[in-house]
Amino acid sequence: MILNIISVILLVMGLGGMLGTVAWILRRGNSNRLTRLFIVCQLSIVLWLISQLLILFSANSSQLWISYTIGNIGISCFSPFWLMFSGEYAETGKSVRKLMKLLPIISAVSVIIIITNPLHKLYYTSFTTEGVSYGVFFYIFQVIYYICIIAGITMMCLKQITRSDKARQQAALISLSAIVPMIVNTLTLTGVLDLGIELTPLFFAFSSIMILIALSQFGFLNINRIAINDTINNISSGVLVFQRGGSASYKNKAAVSFLGGRQCSTVDEFYEWLEDVTGKSHDKNISSFEFEIKGKFYSLRQSSCEDRNGQLFARIITIDDVTKFYELASTEKRLSIEQERNRIAQEIHDSAGHTFTMISSLARVLMLESGKPEPDMKGMQEYITEIDGLSRSGVTQLRCSINDLRDDQFMTSIKHALETITGAVRNIETELCFQGKEDERYSFCIKEVYDSCRETITNAMRYSEAGRIDIIVKFYPDRLEVYIFDNGKGCKKIKENNGLRGIRQRTEALGGTVRFSSVEGEGFSTIIKIPVKEENE
Repeated sequence: MILNIISVILLVMGLGGMLGTVAWILRRGNSNRLTRLFIVCQLSIVLWLISQLLILFSANSSQLWISYTIGNIGISCFSPFWLMFSGEYAETGKSVRKLMKLLPIISAVSVIIIITNPLHKLYYTSFTTEGVSYGVFFYIFQVIYYICIIAGITMMCLKQITRSDKARQQAALISLSAIVPMIVNTLTLTGVLDLGIELTPLFFAFSSIMILIALSQFGFLNINRIAINDTINNISSGVLVFQRGGSASYKNKAAVSFLGGRQCSTVDEFYEWLEDVTGKSHDKNISSFEFEIKGKFYSLRQSSCEDRNGQLFARIITIDDVTKFYELASTEKRLSIEQERNRIAQEIHDSAGHTFTMISSLARVLMLESGKPEPDMKGMQEYITEIDGLSRSGVTQLRCSINDLRDDQFMTSIKHALETITGAVRNIETELCFQGKEDERYSFCIKEVYDSCRETITNAMRYSEAGRIDIIVKFYPDRLEVYIFDNGKGCKKIKENNGLRGIRQRTEALGGTVRFSSVEGEGFSTIIKIPVKEENE
């Protein structure tokens, strides 16, 4: 009687432990394949423990048979699924894991043979309340079960070699949870341990404790720790963790690859390695610095973790390959130089081209005037003075273009800027018309409108042989429109070189549009439209 009570207590302890671990896993774990396989293993043990309780209270052969059948189903499922779990945990190859998917067939065959035993007597040769005799299939399946369990434990032990300290401790606990009950059950079956009570349930309670430690202390099957560990281990940044005292406790894959075979088991050894490969010594207390190794550039960042007493207990070092940023900086520098070169070229084309065109126009007027019988000397003197002013202005504009300076004091408004251009034109009649009221909303595009109109007038003076240029500027609440027409000779095909291309680029940079049109013998027209924000926006 006392032995039965002790057996019940041990079975309840084992059953409570197993159900507790299942509940913990369901609450803290994730729903991946590894977790599902482990839960199947735990529930298989639960079935076996339930059967042991039922056996103690079985009063006849039928009840005893049902109790044994429940237990055998649990045992039949545990071993194959344990091997599948071990293969998943040890991260065996895909081909091996695919092959392991056939293992449930063993469980299915075993259950079928057990259920049909009354027909063939191959699993139990004798089954009564007085005792049970085992048949050939019982021993065959026992051997298969032990092979599965031993193979699973072996996989875990082999995998421990390549894992971190925590992973090794985790795998050791899970392996012990299977090894200890297996040894006790073997000793019980062989009669080496014959104390009158079933000891295996007690050691399944021990297994529960091992699993709970793995769950709580080492993050076994915990989705957060699994995700964090997997993420850190697979990022491109090298991560090294040194614990109190300076010894290394963790290195991810990138760090191992970065070190190139050097163990660097302490923080001092790491900085010695760093000095060897860079040829420079580095202060261990600097939070970040960059260094170069064989033409590649790296960034090192260092942080520390402190306990409640302010004592350092971990130092984390991360290393990133920043070579691409150096390459981008070099590329950006080249692009900046190229952009500056293009800017100067465009500025010189626009400003100097316009100035020289104006000088050329005035020079032609002087030539015509000088060829008259009675030239207007006073007028010629004014033209010469204007040419001198344009020349000086051209030199100033050239200097400003090169140094990215502006000396455009007249650019206080679009109206003032365009009046300055048209007022300097000679030998061509110009008409400037404004519609609407100009205010501060249009100040953002004064320079662009000025440059575009100047380039259009310069082109008309150079190429069109025009006698008249009309410029119409319309100030709308939501946009600015500029129309420029000349009555020159026009052209069949418009070719956008530096001048026209510059007009288009500066207009589109403001979100606007530009359209050039021309008919041979009917002049050239330019229409510019630039959006303007409302005052209340």
